[in-house]
Amino acid sequence: MLLNLIWSLSALFGVGLCALSVGFGGLSTVPVFLLGFVLGFVLCLLGCFLAVWIPSRRVDPLQEQDGDDPYIRGIVKLYAPAVFQLLGCRIEASGTEKLPKEGRFLLVCNHLYDLDPGIPLTLFPDAQLAFISKKENLQKPIVGPLMLKIQCQLLDRENDRAALKTILKCISILKEDKANIAVFPEGGIIKDGKLLHRFRPGVFKIAQKAGVPIVVCTLNGTQNMVENVKHFRQTRIDFHLLEVIPAEELRGVTTVDIAQRVHAIMAADLGPENVAS
Repeated sequence: MLLNLIWSLSALFGVGLCALSVGFGGLSTVPVFLLGFVLGFVLCLLGCFLAVWIPSRRVDPLQEQDGDDPYIRGIVKLYAPAVFQLLGCRIEASGTEKLPKEGRFLLVCNHLYDLDPGIPLTLFPDAQLAFISKKENLQKPIVGPLMLKIQCQLLDRENDRAALKTILKCISILKEDKANIAVFPEGGIIKDGKLLHRFRPGVFKIAQKAGVPIVVCTLNGTQNMVENVKHFRQTRIDFHLLEVIPAEELRGVTTVDIAQRVHAIMAADLGPENVAS
């Protein structure tokens, strides 16, 4: 949607420049249009950049955010699909109709590349997803500060007390009906050619204590994006919503049991050859 709007405005800018050039004899229409199109495109991109850069400069990372910022959430809805379009990605999704229509949930997925959160944000723009992210991501320009504005929670993997505080905050967000929580239970990206690795079971305590279902998903293809962009190739990204585990089935079992169940569901979809031992 956003990308189509940028193309349209760029073309309109090109047409406008052609119209202005009519009074100057000898100017060829095609070069003038192309010049106007390029200028319009650059101006649109600059506007898009300023639309996120200015708010990011006003975020205080030390101040706890209470609820979503409607402006930033709207920006995410527009920008997420546009980014993947610009990078030449084609998202093939299945099972998305299984996403709970009512009530909160914990969405879990395997993790392959930094832009992975953008896939569910693109596919479920109205789901109000808030991701758990490593605290180091706060240092990333623009993206880091703006994550806080849509209730993303930062996890310190080296500090157990801080990590527990993050888990409790996520439980509170779900119980207070502020957002849905999304997490990559592998705890990071492991570049060994495999699509699925061992889980950190502690994150499943969020669903258990909040009394919400777990939405189990898999992702494949984002790990190829950089190489494909370098060679101007399209990237196919497969996203499968496999199963929704009801909250009732999480009671009376350990988080290790839950982690093993979720891992088995994902492994069956991705194939044993793509699962790290």
